[in-house]
Amino acid sequence: MHTTPSLLAELDALPARWEVHGTLAAPVAAVAAVLLTVAEGRVGDDNLLVLARASAARQGAMTVVAGSGAGVYRAELAGPVEPVEIQVDRARSRVAVQSWYAGVHAATACPAGTRVTHRVHRVLPDHPGFVAGIAELGLRARMSRDLRQVLGVIADRLGC
Repeated sequence: MHTTPSLLAELDALPARWEVHGTLAAPVAAVAAVLLTVAEGRVGDDNLLVLARASAARQGAMTVVAGSGAGVYRAELAGPVEPVEIQVDRARSRVAVQSWYAGVHAATACPAGTRVTHRVHRVLPDHPGFVAGIAELGLRARMSRDLRQVLGVIADRLGC
């Protein structure tokens, strides 16, 4: 797998297959500052938050390394799984992730403060991280759970 500088553009061209969202009573800039933090180092609540609850990240086996270009990274995992591609668009408050699925987290202003949306645009069933059936049976529920956890971390960090 190679890091594609246009991952966000590729996903923007595809319809969302699944979408979940939630709101936080905080300004977009504050929410985006936490949501979009991606830097070289171990994945956790303070780095690539959207993947912090993945099993490899919880085990300390997921590390972010810089890719080619501004806002382009990859998360490397211990074992045979290919790296995760990541692209951050700070200007539009979005982060795209591609592993066995490709999706985008975005923060936008709403009357209650900030709406955080997670859309999955593509599933890659040939990827070694894909588990048959999860995409159709449990992905939306998993996305909802994961987004609630992300929102909880941001709310705790921002005191909202």
